Amino acid sequence: MKAFLGMGLLGSNFVKAMIKKGDEVQVWNRTASRAKALEAFGAKAFDSAADAVNGADIVHICVKDDAAVNAVLEQAAPGLKADAYIIDHTTTSAKGAVERTKTWKARGFTYLHAPVFMGPPNALESTGTMMVSGDQQVIAKMESELSKMTGKLLNLGETEGKAAGMKLAGNLFLISLTGGLSDMLALAKAEGISGNDVLGLFNAWNPGAMVPARLKRMMEGDFENPSWELSMARKDAGLMMSSAEEGGKHLLVIPAIAAEMDKWIEKGHGSNDWSVITSDNI
Repeated sequence: MKAFLGMGLLGSNFVKAMIKKGDEVQVWNRTASRAKALEAFGAKAFDSAADAVNGADIVHICVKDDAAVNAVLEQAAPGLKADAYIIDHTTTSAKGAVERTKTWKARGFTYLHAPVFMGPPNALESTGTMMVSGDQQVIAKMESELSKMTGKLLNLGETEGKAAGMKLAGNLFLISLTGGLSDMLALAKAEGISGNDVLGLFNAWNPGAMVPARLKRMMEGDFENPSWELSMARKDAGLMMSSAEEGGKHLLVIPAIAAEMDKWIEKGHGSNDWSVITSDNI
């Protein structure tokens, strides 16, 4: 029998998928009505986290952050079955994941952080990507259980907290990507170009294919043989900002990048590849 704590959009759909596969699932949520709603799908809702985990061999949790995970697990602790496995899908700090692994092991339970790159539809369809790292014996025992929940289970090795760090890195990219797309749409609108035209551009031009090569170049520190000189990239950034301003639009990302470009040009790197501005962070 399983328990699931946290009936947000992701947790609720995980539970629905588990029930479809024939699992018996006990659920809890801080807002009780969200847990109660899952009873229509076959779950059993409880008013307390401790009651929800009572008798469960595996306890899944998906809440907001480190503080919420710690608080909910403390509430659940009196009802935890001896030797229960705690599987945490919350996006948290790596430090928090490492500390919880150690703390709950000392209390007689196994904690495994398993963050995901999955939206609610993925959770319902058991598609997407889930990551784990740490004790390989624990991961081996949980592999079958976790593989049922996702299209791809990535084992990142023995380093505790690595899965948490990778999840944050991935989310950082997604946030940056969204900010960049926002700037692109703002500039296009300032130039009288429709969003559909921008979308159509990607049918012919796929900048995503450049990502691995760009990342590899940055990691190798190959800035002396530019494909786009910093001074020229800064010129283009200036055009972007002035065009957006003239069109009454506000850019989110480009002004901050332009400011960093100015710093590196002042240090004499104008003829280097523009990605030299990243070198202090690599």
